[in-house]
Amino acid sequence: MRQLSIIIVNYNVKYFLEQALRSVRKALEGIDGEVFVVDNASNDGSVALVRERFPEVQLIANAKNVGFSVANNQAIRQSNGKYVLLLNPDTVVEEDTFQKTLAFMETHPEAGGLGVKMIDGKGNFLPESKRAFPSPKVAFFKAFGLSALFPRSKTFARYHLGHLPEDEINEVEVLAGAFMLLRKEVLDEIGLLDETFFMYGEDIDLSYRIVLAGYKNYYFPDTRIIHYKGESTKKGSLNYVKLFYQAMVIFAEKHASGGQARFFSLFIHLAIYFKAFLHLISRLFRQSWPILLDAALIYGGIFFLQDFWATQVRNSPDYYPTEYLAFIVPIYVAIWLVTVYFSGGYDRPLKISKAIRGLFFGTLIILALYGLVDEQYRFSRAIIVLGAAWAVVEVVLTRLLHHFAQYKNFNLESSRVKNQLIVGYPEEGQRVLGLLKQTGVYAQYVGLVTPTAQAGKREDILGDLEELEDIVKVFEVDEVIFCAKDVPAQTIIRYITLLGNGLEYKIVPEESLSIIGSNSKNTAGDLYAIDVNLQIATPMSKRNKRVLDLLLCLVLLIGAPLMAFVTHPVGLLHNVFYVCIGRKTWVGYAPIASGEGPTLPPLRTGVLYPQDGVRLRKTPGQKTLHHLNWLYAKDYSAGKDFWIIWRGRHALGRL
Repeated sequence: MRQLSIIIVNYNVKYFLEQALRSVRKALEGIDGEVFVVDNASNDGSVALVRERFPEVQLIANAKNVGFSVANNQAIRQSNGKYVLLLNPDTVVEEDTFQKTLAFMETHPEAGGLGVKMIDGKGNFLPESKRAFPSPKVAFFKAFGLSALFPRSKTFARYHLGHLPEDEINEVEVLAGAFMLLRKEVLDEIGLLDETFFMYGEDIDLSYRIVLAGYKNYYFPDTRIIHYKGESTKKGSLNYVKLFYQAMVIFAEKHASGGQARFFSLFIHLAIYFKAFLHLISRLFRQSWPILLDAALIYGGIFFLQDFWATQVRNSPDYYPTEYLAFIVPIYVAIWLVTVYFSGGYDRPLKISKAIRGLFFGTLIILALYGLVDEQYRFSRAIIVLGAAWAVVEVVLTRLLHHFAQYKNFNLESSRVKNQLIVGYPEEGQRVLGLLKQTGVYAQYVGLVTPTAQAGKREDILGDLEELEDIVKVFEVDEVIFCAKDVPAQTIIRYITLLGNGLEYKIVPEESLSIIGSNSKNTAGDLYAIDVNLQIATPMSKRNKRVLDLLLCLVLLIGAPLMAFVTHPVGLLHNVFYVCIGRKTWVGYAPIASGEGPTLPPLRTGVLYPQDGVRLRKTPGQKTLHHLNWLYAKDYSAGKDFWIIWRGRHALGRL
């Protein structure tokens, strides 16, 4: 029997999985262990990555996403360790994490399971490192925000055991599924993960059964891990809220008595709707506040302009009828907002040039419509021109103020360049600097900090790790990039915690082409990678592609009787329907074998493919198809889509 079996369930997080496996490989040195990766039908090349770079890993590649519980159970049944560790793929463990946790379990035979102190990518403590069972009262306090209002209360903050110090070993009720060290003989006694839980809740259920069997669960903060959080399902998303609280319902129905379970189920459903409502309002406000602000200020400006024009120029306070402000002006404002939106004027960061371009085209549309409508609706060309001028002033002023609030300067068309610092030895630092240039990240490299003092320093070496805190302050560093080849995970975690969340942090795994980090405990991890910074991933490209899809659907529906050139007319109508509802796109990636080449930004299933725009003489091979997909993603434009659709018009009915 081995000492430790580590099980990682992966779903479309190749870059994070690579980093996790490299940290696991180092932490397993001197330990008789085995590693399982269960891949739930990822389409991002994860399987190929594991086979190529981690031959020691036992890989289970599922043909479909069977869920977290089923996938873990698959590996547990094949495992041969005295202890089983369930570990998330978006984690980084310290070099001595396994040694310390196994030693604790060996000296505490009453321990059925153990969790560790988790921090996010900015060094913030993750409260889910220690939790209590979600009784109706505990769940109520959490769902309705009382636990957040009183984070140290033994009563209101019981869900995250806020009254227990985060740096003290304590008995807890619930272990986090991101790092769950379990005694195998306990699993044999109580059973494996309950496969009723697809995602979330299975850790609570298993923890509960451990306690019911007479064992204890411990929170062990003497070692730490980074948990980026939310890679498979984004934390804070509506889908996360739904899945999480539905898991609570399953838990209640399984372990509570009949009447209590029904009450808890009703309460949880109310909590789902409450959380969903708050999430929807919050998301709408975050996404739409620039649009709402522009709408209010542009309309307000035109209100005063028309009043001034009516009284001072036309000498008639009632020159403009009531319906002008009630109906006509809102139409003008709506046209301006729509054209600014499609011009990219609301993409982050907010750009003045894109907003002005949108206002220009919007004004042309309004003037064109003005000339086409009946004369009784032509109230004032002057107000249109003056309104457009005011709209330009408004977008300049609001974006200037917004920019100044963020960057404390008035350089309107560019944000302050991010200052990046690399921590590692010169050779690896140079490789990382090359990666940054290839990914197209717009930032200022300020220098290199080496793990130990270097004799005969290069010009770009600013000092060693002992001086890191001062160097960050002196050079106003915004982002610190650690080279995992040169800096131990334990040291990285220590300095991330020391420097605090005022900075951004990234880690470069050894020999990897990805630079990984996270800027919030409530958002998914983010990365710089050579194959993800492509034109098709930009907000404007996504928007233009969707607009082109819908416009073509409209054209094809209107001209359906004339579509004799289409090979399969029934297939065409099928495709129009599925493109309209967002299940397909008119041009997508050519299907290729899983793991062929680097990952590309996801697209809906295509009716046509990039090769339809080239008309190749013979069926292309996998490498050619991948290259065509990559070129399509790299240089995407709506014009490229239009060209492919025109050249492949006979195949628009393809199924």
